[in-house]
Amino acid sequence: MPTWNRNVSMRALRAFCLAVERESFRLAAEDLYLTASAVSHQIRQLEDTIGSQLFSRSARSLNVTDAGRAFYDDLKPILDDLDVIIERNSKKAEGPVLKLSVQSFFASELLVPRLSDFVDENPDISITVDTADGESGTHDRTADVAIRLFTKPPDGLDSDRLFALRLIPVGSPGFYDRVKVVAGRIKSDFPLIVHDSRPKAWQKWQRSSGIRLPRNPKIIRLNSMTSVARAAEQGLGAALMPAQLCCTWMESGALTQLFDHELESSEAYYLISPESAADTGHSKTFRDWVLQEFTFGS
Repeated sequence: MPTWNRNVSMRALRAFCLAVERESFRLAAEDLYLTASAVSHQIRQLEDTIGSQLFSRSARSLNVTDAGRAFYDDLKPILDDLDVIIERNSKKAEGPVLKLSVQSFFASELLVPRLSDFVDENPDISITVDTADGESGTHDRTADVAIRLFTKPPDGLDSDRLFALRLIPVGSPGFYDRVKVVAGRIKSDFPLIVHDSRPKAWQKWQRSSGIRLPRNPKIIRLNSMTSVARAAEQGLGAALMPAQLCCTWMESGALTQLFDHELESSEAYYLISPESAADTGHSKTFRDWVLQEFTFGS
């Protein structure tokens, strides 16, 4: 009887199917709350295991090969059938669901990449994650547990401070190579990528760092931190990003830190939950896991 090839992960198979359907590692990664480099690595391993090139890659396009298309046509119905079987036999759906409210960039960069560990340790807990950003200091009060930014923890809720928000200036490696500073002022072309929720962040960084920005720099405004990161990755300008949340971008070489100075924010990430649920049931189990995984630095 044939046995499952342990060198092939289910995650890689699902990533492959999504990459075919989305025609992009980046878009597949966003669907999976992973980085594009992680998806690319999974598919490289899959290609090595089965001995076939599944995609032809170039700087501007990603195309499925004939072998990749044949593999997809064989694989996709099996994965669809597997989803149906799991849904039909799942007992999780009969039990309570733990509702989480997590700001989207925290979810994609920290929570989701490690969430499989929590699920493996707690197979009886079903989870739904709402990643709507909203404004800092607000949260969905229907959530069992939330991880969000606050200047101070909200009243009437149990709260644990995870870490302070620290913003670091980043850009693509090519952008970094073009930065020129003379007598404490940036003299090179230095477009600023600005997150809508922090329109004055660059001015604050300038005052605290002592490094003067160019006069009247070009401004690129975006409304999500993922968009900010993507714009910086593409070399469109310099961005201020949360130090603790952009590690994978830095490690992959997609972004590099432009200056050593960090902007200390008055905000911090807090883990919050209703006081009645904080020390009981699934909320407590998740809270204990988060405090172990994500409490680092000040």
